[in-house]
Formats: sequence, structure tokens, C-alpha cells
Amino acid sequence: MGLPSGCPFKIGKGKSGALGKITDVPGVLVGHKTLACGDINTGVTAILPHGGNLFRDKVLASCAVINGFGKTAGLVQVTEMGTIETPIVLTNTLSVGTAYSALVKYSLERNPEIGVSCGTVNPLVCECNDGRLNDIRAMRVTEKDVLDAVDACADTFSEGAVGAGRGMVCMGLKGGVGSSSRVFTSDGKEYVLGALVLSNFGKKENLTINGEKIGEKLTSPEKGDEDKGSIIMILATNAPLSERQLKRLCRRAGAGLARTGSYFGNGSGDIAIAFTTANRVPQFGEKSVIDLKMLDDSKIDPLFELCAEAVEEAIISSLWHAETVTARGKTVLSLRDALGI
Repeated sequence: MGLPSGCPFKIGKGKSGALGKITDVPGVLVGHKTLACGDINTGVTAILPHGGNLFRDKVLASCAVINGFGKTAGLVQVTEMGTIETPIVLTNTLSVGTAYSALVKYSLERNPEIGVSCGTVNPLVCECNDGRLNDIRAMRVTEKDVLDAVDACADTFSEGAVGAGRGMVCMGLKGGVGSSSRVFTSDGKEYVLGALVLSNFGKKENLTINGEKIGEKLTSPEKGDEDKGSIIMILATNAPLSERQLKRLCRRAGAGLARTGSYFGNGSGDIAIAFTTANRVPQFGEKSVIDLKMLDDSKIDPLFELCAEAVEEAIISSLWHAETVTARGKTVLSLRDALGI
């Protein structure tokens, strides 16, 4: 599926999954809570690597900071331990603390052993600054909003100016949440790679879609003089990868980002997180040795290429699905409106 049939753009040559979203990876779920009223344009997006108890059944993961102008919480432990143990929550910059507290309470409610018979929990919260269209100082996101987004997680979900993407601006156009997927085969078995982005970066004139300099042709009230504002890129797969390979995958997300016209500007927080549902780490394992599988590094190039392609498509999808939003004295056009479609 990928981008909808009405979209004039086709990204790359890879095959999309049935939904064309990160939830084509079996078990992965996504949910939103959108706050849209006047100058309040913000929200929460949650990603569940699987629908079970993530603290007790962790997924192998890694991350890469492509440019570090960001306030993400939880990356240090992901880097050190190579696992994710809570839902991944995306929101605005000043709501990271609220989301962190909500995930702590979510985890405590489901795991009475936390802080008693075992250690604490590592919530994973990522952000972009939606202050151009949202009164970010109002700090309107609540813990309930975070939990509502988690509760709303499903395999089908909306893209564009929804959830955490409601107030985002990307390439001088309305940004937000975008997703894509690619299917690949290894040793005769089919796997899926999915991408989800929160897009909030870049200069309008740099916008490039499948190699075409689209931004130079667009008329938009938001010029976007600097490449700043940030992007979060979430990658999911059911292919067996090690933490090292997942980190390598994260770095290739930067290739997809660059294809859209970003140069990872000084004021942009560009962060990638990748996880695999194929390798799990139990909180309370009975054995001292855990059996994990991974792809042969000499066979991993096709996955790297599809990663760049999936991230590029997810970014364009975030622009294509977004709606024009007027708030705080400015109007930011959707890609469709800017193209006159």
C-alpha cells in the first residue's frame, strides 16, 4: 500500500506491507491522543512494540543520535542495556516530564515488583518542539492524555496532524506523524521493516521527494529559514537483529532523512530508535544464557537500503496526510494544499 493511491509520489522500489505502516510488523501497535483547540495544537503518540507486558518481556533495541539538539528521556539505558521495557511515547518538548511520570505509573500498576524485588523502570519518551502552532508554555498534555494514547494503540491509526504531530511543522509545511513499511525476504522467510516518524524539521526550499526538488516550486507562508525543529524516527522489524545491528540500522535512518532535504541542522534534534520483536529479553529469566539470533552481516545491505527508503516515505507520508492548520497568528499549509491538490 504505502502512500495512498491519490498521492502522485512513489518512494523507492521496495514492496510495502498490507497497511503501509509500522504496524505491518506483527504485534506492533500505535495510538494517539490529539489536543486541538484554538492555540492548543499538541498531543501524544504511543508505540507498543508488542501488546504484552513490556517490562517483563523486553524487546532488543538500540538508538542513534544523528544530531543531539533534543530532550529525549531514556536513551542512556537503551544504549547501555539494549532493550525497551515501556511503551515509546512521543509528545512536545515541555511535556516529556509528564509523559515520563505517566509511563512510570503505568509500569508500577502492572508490575508490583518494580522498586521492591527488582530495580526501577526506564520510560522512553521522545519529543519535538511544536511551539510554532501550539501554546507550548500552557503545558496542556496531562498524564491521562498519555495513558489515553497508550490505551488507543491498535494496528490501524491515523497519520498527519494527529497525536504528537498535531502542532509540528516540517519543511515549511504541516508536518506530523507519518509511517511506512517494507517487506523483504531472507533465507526464504518474509520479514517486515516498519518506520514511524514525528516530523518537525527543515527548510521549505530544500524539500526533495524521490529526488525531485519540490520545495523550490511551492508557495507557502512558512519559509523555514533554518533546518531546525527535530525529527524522531522509530524503526521496527520482526527480523532477528542484534543490538549492534539495530544501531547500524538507526544510522541508516539518517540516509532517508537526508533524501528529503535535511542536512541535520544545528538546532535540530534528529534521533532514531530501532527495535526487533524477534529477540526478547525476560525480566525474570530462569536460564543464565539467552538464545538470540541475528542476520549475517554480509546479507544485511538490502535491509539498510529499505531502511533509508522507509524513513523517506514515512516523512513524505507525514506531509501528505497532514491538514492545513491555522493557529497563533499563522497558517501552515499541508503538502496537498501547497500543491493545489
